[in-house]
Amino acid sequence: MNNTVCFTGHRPNLLPFKLDEEDKNFLQFKSKLTNIVINLINNGYTNFISGMALGIDTLCAEIILELKQKFNDLKLICCLPCKKQDRFWTNLDKLKYQNILKSADKIIYAVNKNYCTGCLQLRNKIMVDNSEIVVAVYYGINGGTKQTIEYAKTQDKKIIFIQ
Repeated sequence: MNNTVCFTGHRPNLLPFKLDEEDKNFLQFKSKLTNIVINLINNGYTNFISGMALGIDTLCAEIILELKQKFNDLKLICCLPCKKQDRFWTNLDKLKYQNILKSADKIIYAVNKNYCTGCLQLRNKIMVDNSEIVVAVYYGINGGTKQTIEYAKTQDKKIIFIQ
């Protein structure tokens, strides 16, 4: 838990810029998120946990991997809800996911078998329980991100909101 941050956020379809890498709003958002992570690194945070869902989770994992080139002591920890989380994803998303996992420093499974009811929430709980800070990309939408934020509040975790 020491020096550890986890990320939570929406899937691409719920984001204003849909993770369109050519959208100027996406580029501004990514720059803002990268600066927040750099500030955390400069304050001693070296371990970053991603739940590796499509959207903010994978974007944050990619940012950590990019920053590892400059900050050698960073660790990317991928906390997966289950094996084959990517089973219904497009081939391009699967390829990106597998490449991130290959570069991760550690992979944790919330449930060590197939998807089951509650495994996403268990993954989120594990991430929060093992972090000091939660970086949340949240646009007021009900769902897993909101549930993760509410759980983090009950655990008295510091939450950094970003939009």
